[in-house]
Amino acid sequence: MVIPDGSDDDTLPNLRIDQNTRVIYQGFTGKAATKNAKDTIEYGTNIVGGVSPGKGGQEHLGLPVFNTVREAMEQVKPQASSVFVPAQFAAKAIIESIEAEVPLVVAVAEHIPVQDMLRVQEVLRTQSRTRLVGPNCPGIIAPEQCRIGIMPYKQYAKGVVGIVSKSGTLSYEAVGATTKAGLGQSIVVGMGGDMLPGTTLADGLKLFFDHADTKGIIVIGEIGGEAELNAAEVIREYKRTTPNPKPIIAMVAGRTAPEGKTMGHAGALLSPRDASAEAKAKALEAAGAVVVPHPGLMGSEMKRLMAVD
Repeated sequence: MVIPDGSDDDTLPNLRIDQNTRVIYQGFTGKAATKNAKDTIEYGTNIVGGVSPGKGGQEHLGLPVFNTVREAMEQVKPQASSVFVPAQFAAKAIIESIEAEVPLVVAVAEHIPVQDMLRVQEVLRTQSRTRLVGPNCPGIIAPEQCRIGIMPYKQYAKGVVGIVSKSGTLSYEAVGATTKAGLGQSIVVGMGGDMLPGTTLADGLKLFFDHADTKGIIVIGEIGGEAELNAAEVIREYKRTTPNPKPIIAMVAGRTAPEGKTMGHAGALLSPRDASAEAKAKALEAAGAVVVPHPGLMGSEMKRLMAVD
């Protein structure tokens, strides 16, 4: 299987969320979406409504409900959609947002069938308006400005470090370390562990290279796939062509993982064809990233690197 390396670079700017980003929910009146939306509204995210087929014209949490994403686009003009529908219906919901030309779609669901995600990837490749984050990911957050996803947001702090990660848990640890170091985060992107992700580690890196509020970058990979090797190529080219490159810290989890065993989610599977975690870490280091053994070191190490730079 050929795993696509994200969608078109033209949609990378759609990841630059902030306090003005207008967000809708798909599956808005469902239990999970309702709980998440309450927390997210309290956080300060600009939620402008949601979609629940058959419930259009109603209000939920004081916000309008629409039957379709296209109706929502016409009436409240969202810039992002948070997909909170069960895995078996998630691909259809994602495609609906792509067809309505929502700039950013975030899908947190895991266990979406591979054939469904192949269809989503085919649709993504036919257009240049929509950027997908996920599925099987915590989402994306600009701390203290905009949260689209399920991350435990209380430890996040507005700041200067951009983080892109395959692992949700390790991204939380990197956030904790950079918050403790007083650096905070500019944007944190969860690539997620799906075999067919909408946004990759390389995509996240490209976002941060040109993001004025990001002064340092953290990239977290793991076993399975080639996202880390692609990220290494992007870092090498960036370091080669940029006069004053931003410091980049990298980590690759799963160095002791057994071959052929899925570790937590579909994408974290070390197959005989894959590069090992050790090989990926060496590639990132050779490209110019500073590789650390665990995320607890990321805050202090980034502080040191930024002081040098």
